[in-house]
Amino acid sequence: MKKSYLPHGKISAVFMRGGTSKAIMFHARDLPAERADWDAIFLAAMGSPDPSGRQLNGMGGGVTSVSKVCVIGPSSRPDADVDYTFAQVMVKEARVSYAGNCGNMSAAVGPFAVDEGLIAVNGAGAEIRIHNTNTKKIIRSTILVEDGKAAIDGDLAIPGVAGTGAPIRLDFLEPGGSATGKLLPSGNPFDMLDVPGFGLIEVSMVDAANPCVFVDAAGEGLTGVESPEALERNLAALARLHAIGAQASVAMGLSATFGEGLKNLPLIGIISRAQVSTTLSGTSIPADAAELCIRMLSSGQPHRALPGTGSVCTAVAARIPGTLPHRLASAANGNAIRLAHPSGVIVVDSEVTENQGTLHAVRGSVYRTARRLFDGFVYY
Repeated sequence: MKKSYLPHGKISAVFMRGGTSKAIMFHARDLPAERADWDAIFLAAMGSPDPSGRQLNGMGGGVTSVSKVCVIGPSSRPDADVDYTFAQVMVKEARVSYAGNCGNMSAAVGPFAVDEGLIAVNGAGAEIRIHNTNTKKIIRSTILVEDGKAAIDGDLAIPGVAGTGAPIRLDFLEPGGSATGKLLPSGNPFDMLDVPGFGLIEVSMVDAANPCVFVDAAGEGLTGVESPEALERNLAALARLHAIGAQASVAMGLSATFGEGLKNLPLIGIISRAQVSTTLSGTSIPADAAELCIRMLSSGQPHRALPGTGSVCTAVAARIPGTLPHRLASAANGNAIRLAHPSGVIVVDSEVTENQGTLHAVRGSVYRTARRLFDGFVYY
């Protein structure tokens, strides 16, 4: 019998939903001291690689939004309460990426830290400053507390998640340049990207919370309100979008060559003007219910909702004159923008300032919910 590629074992863990994602949550103290030893554990725990794309031999669910790991520990910075490292576990590949953050799972970090006793809380609420080690950025998480534990029940409903929960406000502070060091990695609000095999394509490349490349749906022969399943069936469009993402990765300094292909960043945003769309549940979204329609891909897969960081980046981009999101978005009231996506509409607040021609992303804010699903041991 062929031996396993690593010793069998078990590690204490918590399984949580954060926003529209799910992840295994580990204490940093329970993992090997050498980061190089983490990948094999995460892959085995999630059931990757799985050529069939189902991850039946692990905790993963066959899509990137539920093939994630979060590692939480004491803060290495004086201006934060905890350190949080995000790991994206690929479904079909034996690869773990630490290239960016997951905004949805960021919502679970505060409740985890409170419930696991990593920080002390008093009263009916808590403000937790989270240092995301992937992006070196601070996320301020404001949660409700009941009897010393993170509140679960509440009235907030978020598109893509059944039921309601206690609201969690996430403020991504100074989100610009999370992976590239620049809010506009190319220095421009839009570029004509020369994509091998496809020619010149107009894009906007913005890095706020996570780097994103935005394309106009109409320019790609799409409506902008396709369902994720329809996008998955459109192999020609996926190949083109994959190539755009791979070339944008080079232009943003995330990859050395186009030949490296698209990894999990940048996120790819397919945007269109506000229009009537239909959610996965069959509900119709009127055109006046949002300022912008968006479909987003990461790791080659269309999202069923929106990544939290992708939502923040889109909202920030929409406040930068000249970008595709700014050009296509309807006028918004104040700093908030409503984004229509396959599961509904998300409201994201952002603030961008300009000083002597230099743009600065002050913050991006969004409300999420989270819930502990089980705790115990994960076996690998």
